[in-house]
Amino acid sequence: MEKVSPVDLEKHVDSSSVGSDQAVVDPQLEARVWGKLDLWILPVVAMFYLLSFLDRTNIGNAKVAGLLKDLDMTPRQYSIALTVTYVPYIAAELPSNLLLKTVGANRMLPTMITLWGVVTACQGAVTSYGGLLVCRFFLGLLEGGVFPGIVLYLSCFYPRLKLQTRVSGFLSTASLAGAFGGILAYGIIQLNGKHGHSGWQWIFIIEGVITSFIGLISFPVLPATPETARFLNKEEKAYVKARLVEDGVINEAADSFSWGEVAKGFTSIHVLISSVLFFFGGVVLYSLAYFAPSIIQSLGYSASKAQLMSVPPFSVAFVLTMITAWISDRYHCRGAVSVLSAVFCVIGFSMFLGSKNHHVQYASLFLSVTGSYIQACSVSTWNANNSAPLVRRATAIAFAFIMTNSGGILSTWLLGSLSAPPFYTKATKILLSFSVLMAVFSVLNMAYLANENRKKAQMRKDISREDEDPSLGDRSAWFVYSL
Repeated sequence: MEKVSPVDLEKHVDSSSVGSDQAVVDPQLEARVWGKLDLWILPVVAMFYLLSFLDRTNIGNAKVAGLLKDLDMTPRQYSIALTVTYVPYIAAELPSNLLLKTVGANRMLPTMITLWGVVTACQGAVTSYGGLLVCRFFLGLLEGGVFPGIVLYLSCFYPRLKLQTRVSGFLSTASLAGAFGGILAYGIIQLNGKHGHSGWQWIFIIEGVITSFIGLISFPVLPATPETARFLNKEEKAYVKARLVEDGVINEAADSFSWGEVAKGFTSIHVLISSVLFFFGGVVLYSLAYFAPSIIQSLGYSASKAQLMSVPPFSVAFVLTMITAWISDRYHCRGAVSVLSAVFCVIGFSMFLGSKNHHVQYASLFLSVTGSYIQACSVSTWNANNSAPLVRRATAIAFAFIMTNSGGILSTWLLGSLSAPPFYTKATKILLSFSVLMAVFSVLNMAYLANENRKKAQMRKDISREDEDPSLGDRSAWFVYSL
């Protein structure tokens, strides 16, 4: 039986020994197993994240539809409302990820989705600024564990080199949420005045009811682990486990909880470098997610037209995110894709800053929006790929998204009250600078990981795998970092 290293997972060899701890790759079994997982799991988690992003950012559509006027809010108060969402959101991420295995993702994720749908709908009933703040707080608290939870959940089902396409499959729905949210908001605001509710109230009510419904019907669908997946037979379950063990995703000798593993998740150098990337990326991503309708409206379009005009940039972002995800998985180039995404953002923000032509500024959104979503997918997968065992990976993922949402806090002020429309000059300069830094830190992370892989290759010449401490996780000489 041929031993399969993380770099050679795609070799096609005989599968007579499936079920041992060393994986043997069978092309037919490969296609069947991952196809089943993609069919049963990806649509559900993709819908979860689409609804999460939609329900968190639809306040941008509601703003254009009259939220500020009806609640007598200032731009500063709008920024405060966005910030209030992020405080509990950040606080919930690490505890939620550490609890995910104990509670079970199949119970925890649908519960959070159902409850935040209720809170989203309640936003449609608020009549004061204070009521909106209360709703935004609980929305953040309930949604905080969803993004890192889904990444951790998928990382327990797929080998590392198959992960980005799957992460992008759900994460790119954020760009779909931007496109779909614009279309949906355009249709919903036509209900303005129906049953005594304004158009912006109907946005919250209808989208919240949809979210709760999806949450309730998802309980019987999600499996907790590959071993409990009803749609896999015994041979397929054994095969998935063998592949994950061989790839270092599963390490039964080291997967139990310890605070030492939590500390290692916070202090690994590549995690710290990635966390800076996540912060800059979070500022860029959420600035565009929250304010794209407002930016487009400031270019001279009506409120309803601005909702529709926000659709094309996010649609293009979805398509290119999926294409670059496939390239990243196929050619094992996480860092290169991250650099490319930063270049897109740099060009986009430079166009917006350098031209006063509204057509050029609108065109720039196609590049900056696309770059921000590609970067989020690439770096999320890169980070999850390079941390093991389970508790360390859960911590690294949660820490990364704490940094992302810390960037989200800054984004709520950049275009909310610190920079004036229609040109948003100060905010655009900051976003341009952060995009450059995204490229710099992507290159830095690639260089660090490549150097660590060279050290590990040398170590493998001097020691045997059996002599190594099984709790080393990603610090093992046989754990090859993804570049």
